[in-house]
Amino acid sequence: MPDNKVLITDELGSIIDVADKLDAGDGIESFKGILCPGFINAHCHLELSHLKNTIPEKTGLVDFVQQVMQKRWAPTNNKLNAATEKELLMTNAVEEMYNSGTVAVGDICNTSDSILVKQNSTIYWHNFIEASGFVDGVAEKRLEEVSNVYDAFIKNGFNNSTTFSPHAPYSVSKTLFELLNNLTAKKLITIHNQETAAEDELYLDKSGGFLSLYKNLGIDIAGFSPTGLSSLQSWMPYFTKSQSIISVHNTFISGDDIAIAKQQIVKSNSNLFFCLCVNSNIYIENKMPPIQLLMDNDAQIVIGTDSYASNWQLNILEEIKTIQSKTSNTIPLEEILKWATSNGAKALQMDHLLGSFEKGKLPGIVLIENADGLLLNLNSSARRIL
Repeated sequence: MPDNKVLITDELGSIIDVADKLDAGDGIESFKGILCPGFINAHCHLELSHLKNTIPEKTGLVDFVQQVMQKRWAPTNNKLNAATEKELLMTNAVEEMYNSGTVAVGDICNTSDSILVKQNSTIYWHNFIEASGFVDGVAEKRLEEVSNVYDAFIKNGFNNSTTFSPHAPYSVSKTLFELLNNLTAKKLITIHNQETAAEDELYLDKSGGFLSLYKNLGIDIAGFSPTGLSSLQSWMPYFTKSQSIISVHNTFISGDDIAIAKQQIVKSNSNLFFCLCVNSNIYIENKMPPIQLLMDNDAQIVIGTDSYASNWQLNILEEIKTIQSKTSNTIPLEEILKWATSNGAKALQMDHLLGSFEKGKLPGIVLIENADGLLLNLNSSARRIL
């Protein structure tokens, strides 16, 4: 908020006006810090909250994926049954997000475990029901299995905020991509993209670390033929029906990839957002995505946290602090806050309500404290005040 402006709201936080300070009247409450709309976490896995501090850092994505698959179903506290423990830890995760300023989350769902927690939350949710299966012959079966999860969310009131999505290019077959394209026409979807160099290697010439993953999991990939192209250039052409796409991670994306993506979204009348989960990228691969490259190509950037399995917290301000520090404070805070608020709201198709201080919206109000002007430091923090 500019220093000469006053934000006028009702008791619930709905924006009545943004007025000049001289015209605002009496009873103005002042805060020391930066006021901004509530944060949008465009990518999270709430149902993996029980994996906090269970997977070692910086082992690379292939090893990380194997460990998630081994541990995601196992309870970590012998005093509680698995379902009770997961619900408790998801509730704690939601509380952390809410208190640190998050008002909406794009959440990946492989199960219906998070439904009750979300129903009891004041955070807005978009539920991405994730489909995977790298063998063409099991595509219809895999889609049928996740359809049960989709139906559970619909039956529990998430009618307009639940869509199917592919997991990642290394886990979705050609047939499954085609099925998902038909199922998601004009819908919002998300996909994990180029999180590791091995993903491009798989599609370029059928080499790299994922071959060992398939072998360890007993997955026969004899039917997979490399495209000779990067991962992004291989999966994007599957989506031809005006989908709005959130491409997550993008750690190894290239300028050519971005150019091809732009051509594809024009061709298919689609929309494309690039989600940064920088602390997760550091946690898993110890690498930052090429943020400046995305900015130079006018990419629509949003921010996510990923899950407790690959992050130390689910706090959007910590993502912003990492972006500032790892880019030597060359990106203005105003720009990064746009990614975390208005861009995120547009990506989740909630910008009619969230993302900016505009009359009639209910965006939440966050106070960022202990900043050096518009530069954050280790002690900077964010809390939701309305």
